[in-house]
Amino acid sequence: MTTQHSSSRTFWTFWSATTTSQFGSGLTLVAFPLIAVSLLDASAFEVSLLSAAGYFGWVVLGLPSGVIVQRLPLRAVQVGTDLVRAVAIVTIPLAYAFDALTVGHLIAVAVVVGCATVLFDVGNSTFLPAIVSREELTARNSLVSGTQAATQMGAPSVAGLLVQGIGAIPTLLFDVVSYLVSAVLLRSLPERRAPQGPPAPMWAAIAEGWSFVRRHPVMFPCVGWATVTNFACGALLAITPLYLVRVLDASPVVVGVLIATDGLGTLIGATFTTRLVRRTGGTARAMIVATIAGGLMALLMPLGQGYLGMALFAVGNAGFAAGVVVGSVVTRTHRQTETPETLLARVMATVRFVSWGASPVGAIFAGVVASLVSIHAALWVTSALCLAAPLWLVASRVRRLTDLADAEPV
Repeated sequence: MTTQHSSSRTFWTFWSATTTSQFGSGLTLVAFPLIAVSLLDASAFEVSLLSAAGYFGWVVLGLPSGVIVQRLPLRAVQVGTDLVRAVAIVTIPLAYAFDALTVGHLIAVAVVVGCATVLFDVGNSTFLPAIVSREELTARNSLVSGTQAATQMGAPSVAGLLVQGIGAIPTLLFDVVSYLVSAVLLRSLPERRAPQGPPAPMWAAIAEGWSFVRRHPVMFPCVGWATVTNFACGALLAITPLYLVRVLDASPVVVGVLIATDGLGTLIGATFTTRLVRRTGGTARAMIVATIAGGLMALLMPLGQGYLGMALFAVGNAGFAAGVVVGSVVTRTHRQTETPETLLARVMATVRFVSWGASPVGAIFAGVVASLVSIHAALWVTSALCLAAPLWLVASRVRRLTDLADAEPV
């Protein structure tokens, strides 16, 4: 009983720390592009570079992050990355106070924060299975995704109000505080290390994780779906502020609310994932149904003008996010339960390197289309990509499965 109580307390401390930092990051998600667009008059391509910079860490650290996290104390990694992100963000208000803030400075900070986030996220994905039983893992993953959805829904709306009331620069200070609070909470947890495998050179260890994913009959096609999805998400993240401000003429408050519809959709998807799995008979069927429906909803985003355009964007954005989170929850749970403990950190890092590494490419792609054609055209192309992602699943062996666990293991 004491062990169960201790494990529960550990989870809720972990959950509180993650939620706090995610809420602060949600504020920055709105404040960063508004600083670039409104204060620094950035071009469409510069805004896309800013968006891509946040994911650049997955290109640089994505593969070695699994080995790094596996070989270092998890608590120290998480606390350290929180502190690095806080220091990086606070340089922006300081530079602005001395009239020295540039788009290049924003991009540099986004790169540093993104690299720290890579190590933090891979550590989190390894930490959760260590403190939650196998039977509870899907429910806990749904709770974590639902909480993330709530922060994605609430933080941008709050950010819009803060930007409107006190300005985009002071809003960033709330993110700094969130990282410091997260560091304090994580510092209170007992030290844990990821399970250690036999000592091996870094690249040999990385190759072992990649080989496991590449040979797995389900994980590999699911990585393909995630890669196309994150390419579209990266493009959407880059083009959304430009579309809302320069095409739909939305105010900062409205921009925050419309971006928050992503969180609303994520919350809906996370809430109904378990029920959808039961209703469809298995995780594979639930994933295909949800992602196709979400892709069709995404086609609503570029439709309409004025208030109608805002409403259609909100519905499409929420619908797409709901479909994505169902796929995310079931594939993440599948990886955590089907991967040997000694490989888990490397497998999670491999999957995120490949799939999240597509996000900066998608962001730059959207910026190029917006610069060469138009912002509206870039959103149309992005919406089409949202629907293309589930077609990858339909073309793979996942289509023939009822549940992702039905496939023969490696």
